[in-house]
Amino acid sequence: MFDALSDRLRDVLGRLTGRGHVTEADVDAAMREVRLALLEADVNYRVVKEFVARVRERALGAEILESLNAGQQVIKIVNEELTELLGRGDRTFRLTGQPAVVALVGLQGSGKTTSAAKLARYLVKQGRQPLLVAADPYRPAAVDQLVQLGRSLSIPVYAAPQGTPVVRIAQDGVAQAKRTGRDVAILDTAGRLTVDEALMEEIREVAAAVGPSEILLVVDAMTGQEAVNVAQAFAAAVPLTGLVLTKIDGDARGGAALSIGAVSGLAVKFLGTGERTDALEPFHPDRLAGRILGMGDVLTLIERAQETFDAKAAAKAAEKLRRNAFTLDDFLEQMQQMKRMGPIGQLLEMIPGMRGLANQAQGAVDRGELRHVEAIIQSMTREERADPSILNASRRRRIARGSGTSLPDVNRLVKQFGEMQKLMRMMQRQGGRRPSLPFGR
Repeated sequence: MFDALSDRLRDVLGRLTGRGHVTEADVDAAMREVRLALLEADVNYRVVKEFVARVRERALGAEILESLNAGQQVIKIVNEELTELLGRGDRTFRLTGQPAVVALVGLQGSGKTTSAAKLARYLVKQGRQPLLVAADPYRPAAVDQLVQLGRSLSIPVYAAPQGTPVVRIAQDGVAQAKRTGRDVAILDTAGRLTVDEALMEEIREVAAAVGPSEILLVVDAMTGQEAVNVAQAFAAAVPLTGLVLTKIDGDARGGAALSIGAVSGLAVKFLGTGERTDALEPFHPDRLAGRILGMGDVLTLIERAQETFDAKAAAKAAEKLRRNAFTLDDFLEQMQQMKRMGPIGQLLEMIPGMRGLANQAQGAVDRGELRHVEAIIQSMTREERADPSILNASRRRRIARGSGTSLPDVNRLVKQFGEMQKLMRMMQRQGGRRPSLPFGR
């Protein structure tokens, strides 16, 4: 979503760091381009004006312009102000009550139902026991969708008989959570195609009936400034506590994500970063600012790795590498664990300076190259994975046919794996450092 804006900002600010001395005219020229970049990204005009004014005021201080690294200082100021802009409002996620009640509200199509499932999965990781409540009796198949999502996550779902009023559904759902010992009830409330008073009144009645500790507005970041307008309308009529921005992985210009908190006064608490049920993360303004400015987001990368990688398995694989006993089975397992962390292009973008490689890696994914590698290894017998040296011409042709790839594809993979094994033997002979897999110990 932020690719175009990120490229523009890094280009503008990169020119400042390339100068030995920065003048007031240099800062003014850079701020004009920053202003244009933000406006083209669909950031609210008032937010852009205030942001550029604050950065300019701080950047023109005598201690900045006279310093030897003025360009770096200006980038630091932009990063701090961008973090402040993104971090408006109280981002604390409160779960009070027994059970704690979280109501998700918003328009139809914003992603409430999938966000409810994602939030439930996130809370399970935090040691909670959520219950999903299907409180949208209007949208066709809304209840079925939530039930299926809950079943896939092994999380119970409360669904009332057809025709039950929304407020009654919410009350009965919370009562069900209390009876069954679930400590969080997540309400997937009804939406409308547009903001209307009937919707607002219904939300107010639900809030009065069950007293949620969080009322989160789910907004589609792909809708740009319309998302900001929706947030303002809801905030004026309903006691919202925060926002969930969905489809942040889309290709829209990103202005809503940058300005929605500043305009509405509501804090963004969660980001939906993909379609999978694990693609929800708490919103960290400093990390998003770092991604936009090309500084990476190593903390989120580490957190994903800790959630995904089995420490014992990673240590075992690293030991196999050290002993030069690493097989294609081990390679496949490590590749599958990396895939569970998320899209590889997205992961590489979290590492400072890896944007170009991230684009190349994502291109490889789009072309299906990683799937080909996986298919080739899975088409081998156990003996072939353990010892690729037995792969003669006929075996390789069989593997190519079985994996739906070509003989050169199979040959390339076997050659690359052989070169890796040679490198490990060389390091072992030279008494080199103990190798480790990504995020291994």
